[in-house]
Amino acid sequence: MITTEQQQKLRGWFAGRLPDDLFEEVTDVTVDREEITVIGRIPEPRLADDASAAERDAAVQGRIEEFRERTREDRMAVAREAEHRFGRKVSWGVECGGRRALFTHVAAPVMTRLRQPERQVLDTLIAGGVARSRSDALAWCVRLVQRHADDWLAELRDSLEHVQRVRAQGPDAETPEDTEDTEDTTTNDE
Repeated sequence: MITTEQQQKLRGWFAGRLPDDLFEEVTDVTVDREEITVIGRIPEPRLADDASAAERDAAVQGRIEEFRERTREDRMAVAREAEHRFGRKVSWGVECGGRRALFTHVAAPVMTRLRQPERQVLDTLIAGGVARSRSDALAWCVRLVQRHADDWLAELRDSLEHVQRVRAQGPDAETPEDTEDTEDTTTNDE
């Protein structure tokens, strides 16, 4: 679990480290144990006012692809530095014309043990054509919960941050006296 302060520091690092002309704005920096995902807004393509929806969609897709190719070297350099500094893979995405596109992202395996009733839920999703496998069905369930439980999950995350702050103030916490440099009183007779 990452605290709000850690999240803000991470977002600040990326805001300071990214080239000024890479994004119009960094819209989202998300982090978990395996991955940091950085999403920025890029300018929409200029089109005639009477452009069709299909033309607008194709233009946005083209802009996203152009951006991905043109900025690859810069993004890879920042990612290497961030991966070394934060110990997590960096993934990239953009927002353009109301569309969000992720370029690369980590698909981390998650091990779990499910009892038969839970397995039956997954198997029903497979039989109904919602998912291709139990893994896909489980991911679908997680996305569904995420969509409908954002407020509850945000409150839970806030509570976990509070627990971490309280735990950090416990008897094993470092005090300012513990971190002060002590004067070296040894002598060297050379």
